[in-house]
Amino acid sequence: MKKGELSRQKLVDKAAELLQRQGFHATGLAQIVAESGAPRGSLYFYFPGGKEELACAALEASGARWQELLGAVASSHEDAGEAIEAVCRTIADTMEATGFAQGCPLATVALEAAGSSDRVQATIAAHYDAWRGVIAARLEGRVSGAERRRVATLVLSAVEGAMLLAKVERSKRPLLDVGRTLRALVNALPTA
Repeated sequence: MKKGELSRQKLVDKAAELLQRQGFHATGLAQIVAESGAPRGSLYFYFPGGKEELACAALEASGARWQELLGAVASSHEDAGEAIEAVCRTIADTMEATGFAQGCPLATVALEAAGSSDRVQATIAAHYDAWRGVIAARLEGRVSGAERRRVATLVLSAVEGAMLLAKVERSKRPLLDVGRTLRALVNALPTA
């Protein structure tokens, strides 16, 4: 990786970390530059649109890493219900390992800034839609085409809600309970 690319990556990685932990409004450009170690001049060189452009790049990168991690877990299980439960267990373990400080890399910003920035909202919406698509694809053959998206929305919503509860309760229990319940629900659906 070239020096300039490394500076850009440092900015994106640090912004992603801070956005997940602090949210959009509490994360300042000066803090991102200082903690990333990237030269100050590189910020506006790579992100002429400023904080909003950097935030979108960071959300895209962290969302893609999250989807890749969870996709790998899900793909190691043939049964859709087992895959969903395994994903919930992985998220629970990851959250516990960070002292419940981290969860979904998009949720903090989604709750806080999606209503104030069309660009940030569009970035987050695209990722949630992609995750819903991954879930729907795993339900193929198990759920009819018309129902697949609705069931995928339910699964995504339940998992996101369980992450919020896990963070608040500082417990894996909500995610483990939701994973077990979603597995039973998916397995009880009539086969398409």
